Amino acid sequence: MQFEKIKYVYFLGIGGIGMSALARYFKMLGKQVAGYDKTETELTKQLQQEGIEVNYSEELTVLPANYFTEQAIANNETLLVYTPAIPKEHKQFVYFNQKNYSLYKRSQVLGFITKNYSTVAVAGTHGKTTTSSIVAHLFKSSKKDCSAFLGGITLNYNSNFLISTKQENNSWVVVEADEYDRSFLTLFPQIAIITSVDADHLDIYGEHDALKKSFEQFANQIKSAGSLIYKKGLEFELPTDTTIKKYTYSVNEEADFCVTNLRIENGFFHFDFKSCIESINDLVFGIPGRHNVENAIAAIASAQIAGVTALEIKNALQSFKGVKRRFDFHIRANNIVFIDDYAHHPEELKACISSVKELYPNKKIAGVFQPHLFSRTRDFLDGFASSLDLLDETILLDIYPARELPIEGVTSQLILDNMKSTNKQLCSKSNLVNAVEQINADVWLILGAGDIDVLVEPVSQMLKQKYHVA
Repeated sequence: MQFEKIKYVYFLGIGGIGMSALARYFKMLGKQVAGYDKTETELTKQLQQEGIEVNYSEELTVLPANYFTEQAIANNETLLVYTPAIPKEHKQFVYFNQKNYSLYKRSQVLGFITKNYSTVAVAGTHGKTTTSSIVAHLFKSSKKDCSAFLGGITLNYNSNFLISTKQENNSWVVVEADEYDRSFLTLFPQIAIITSVDADHLDIYGEHDALKKSFEQFANQIKSAGSLIYKKGLEFELPTDTTIKKYTYSVNEEADFCVTNLRIENGFFHFDFKSCIESINDLVFGIPGRHNVENAIAAIASAQIAGVTALEIKNALQSFKGVKRRFDFHIRANNIVFIDDYAHHPEELKACISSVKELYPNKKIAGVFQPHLFSRTRDFLDGFASSLDLLDETILLDIYPARELPIEGVTSQLILDNMKSTNKQLCSKSNLVNAVEQINADVWLILGAGDIDVLVEPVSQMLKQKYHVA
């Protein structure tokens, strides 16, 4: 792909978190950028404010004409990027295929971009967005610097795309390596982190072993003499290339990278970082949850391998603010706490709720959960029920379908029926604010990866009013 020839870039699914980061990258390069998305969101509004054209109709009449002239297509001046979440019957997608235009997946384009950089790729069925955001912040706060394509809006930079001041070859780029649809197999990193290989995306992989094999292939694509950092205890075959250095990390046990003296003081984690490279004492980290400390361990390990100094790491870690919709506090008052989190897998739910219980012992904790995908709900029914039983009270919304059509008999009622808790109910999105208002709790969680985020502000406003929070 010859980027210098490209004048126009059109995205099918431009409002996706990964797609919007690519859109911002091409806009930064001076290309004309436009795209389609199904609905207007805060993110698509931001893209429009940045000079990126967004349309919300499938009709061909909304396509920007100059992108699709005979000359632009014949001279490869137009790049078409799509997300696998776009339905195959989408009118624009069908049209591009009928015209035999070259269509590239987001992951393929990311592979082309990162080819000439030293890449830190963060993979895992959960934990990768927070981990990659910490990695990016450690690099950005050091002399190394980096560009980054992230799967969330990092609060330090209010963006999912960061640009390095150093644009020469072999400068660093940090990417979130997505296992969905085997997307991460377009990447050939210098440093790879694998946070987890739990069963997920079984609609794509069929079985857990196939997912593990995909992670094994990803690990084998690490560049010669590169590094693999993986959570201790993960069950997968390590790379066969003997030049690749292999490191373990853990928050709970001895590993190549681990912590000692872990404690909470005034709402912040304090710990000593034990490392096979260089140990660092008295680190401070403000993001709640032991699982997030573990994400920080992996991030620090990658920074150390790349040559970020101990002092740079110490200062950057303390100033990391977190990621939007990852343990995101909207209210933190004495009488009411309200947290928004993207958790959509049983293990993520368990980690988030357990962390809240650790932070707020003896408090009543209630949560709203919107299941994401019919197939995931079916495949992990028992896990969802078990994780939600950790809450004192649960409200379940209907399943968010995303890219899927309904599966007969698969509804949120199945999760509800499998839960042992008696404090549970189904609720429509339109009635959620009222339902939350009727329940008295000390801590409220909103959980899920669908469109539940549009309810965060209305619920927040109601809780502030109810509990007289300024």
